[in-house]
Amino acid sequence: MNPDSSAQKREAVPDSTPFPRISTGNVNADLILDGGFMTNSINIIMGEPGTGKTVFAQQLMFHNASDDRPVLYLTTLSEPLSKVVSYAQRLAFFDATRLSSAIVYDDVGQALVAEGPRALVSRLAHEIRTRSPRIIMIDSFRAMHDLGADIAEARRVISDLAGMLSAYDATTFLLGEYTRSGIQLYPEFAVADSIVELARVSLGSRDERFFRVLKLRGGNYREGQHAFRITDCGLELYPRLVSPSVAQDYTPTLERVATGIEGLDDVVGGGLWRGTTTMLAGPTGAGKTILGLQFAMGGIKRGQSSLIVHFQENPMQLRRTAQLLGFNVDDAKKRGLHVLYASPVELPIDSIIGAIFDLIRTDAIGRVVIDALGDLVIAASDPQRLHDYLYALVQHFAVHNVTSMLTLESATGVTGADAHTQRFSYMSDNVLLLGADGSSGRTLRVIKTRNSAHDRRTHQFEIDQRGARVVRSNEPSA
Repeated sequence: MNPDSSAQKREAVPDSTPFPRISTGNVNADLILDGGFMTNSINIIMGEPGTGKTVFAQQLMFHNASDDRPVLYLTTLSEPLSKVVSYAQRLAFFDATRLSSAIVYDDVGQALVAEGPRALVSRLAHEIRTRSPRIIMIDSFRAMHDLGADIAEARRVISDLAGMLSAYDATTFLLGEYTRSGIQLYPEFAVADSIVELARVSLGSRDERFFRVLKLRGGNYREGQHAFRITDCGLELYPRLVSPSVAQDYTPTLERVATGIEGLDDVVGGGLWRGTTTMLAGPTGAGKTILGLQFAMGGIKRGQSSLIVHFQENPMQLRRTAQLLGFNVDDAKKRGLHVLYASPVELPIDSIIGAIFDLIRTDAIGRVVIDALGDLVIAASDPQRLHDYLYALVQHFAVHNVTSMLTLESATGVTGADAHTQRFSYMSDNVLLLGADGSSGRTLRVIKTRNSAHDRRTHQFEIDQRGARVVRSNEPSA
């Protein structure tokens, strides 16, 4: 399964505002923007070179192309018009049949050099009279400030442009290589109805790109950084997962879930409560992956769809482990098993979490196993952002009555462990500590379970060709 594809299937939330909207042509961008950009507005798309501004703008442009009233795309002093059109032809949404009638490309750069910024005002007035465009795009508007005009002149030009565009029935997009400091410096930001930033962050051998709404008049946009990547189909966006608004109103299912692991149900008080999250913490070789695999397969045996998300073992390795335990992966997939794999080297955190969310929402997933959280921690550029993501995901599990297991590599246990282990244990309903000692073998101890009278003793934990099983201690409970 490709984690990047399912995240694009989300349906945009209904427009919650009374203002008519223009869709971006991107379902997830519309979701973030509360339905899209307001009509008859002035909008700024900002970001450093190479962040995807032009791709985003052209996807919007072709999506809204109409023979009734064209889209006007003006280039200034940035890329030559021929280069813009040449690159656009490589994109899947490019449609040459719409050129000239529904989409008009033009270059105003020479006029700006000869006459200064005032040339843009007269040029737009002419285009409005002769073409009556529905959408106007200017790329790059930031280049206007490179013509030597002082701030006072720039303000007069911006004021005239804003007055003309506001009086005319058109939606305008100003693209520019702005940084955050430019928001306070350049006058166009004062008249903008919305500001969208596209940013790129370098993380060693890879880059992360983020889409962020800084301003949106008349809309209840989704705040924060939303990861994206640039593809032939445009921006592939992964909206930031937020905690469900119904978190305090949902009715949990008061039902125990059999884990499918011999002996474990008795130790945790009769099985796991449906909709709870269990963290399996322990060192390498303690049996975390096998426990998770048995838990997922236990759901399949009971007619419940399960999802295994794994980063360490590739699909063939996981298949081999399952076969050694007597599980037929192909048969399980026919009965509702989903397997989501991503390499920890190029781990796309946002798309993985987005794919998990989409599957539990659309495929009635009952059980989820994530193996392992440590890979997400290593790949995350922002630990707090990762924590917020996982917290929101766990809340969605609870609301959808999805029972989950999350594995975490931990050589020091839970009490007194590192900050990541402690933070993840707080958001979990149940915490099981696994041990792997050369002399005493594997062990399992329940650190906590919510609303259950669990067995607090340390138990032997065995793995053989029949799978994993917990051997309860005969010692009296402490």
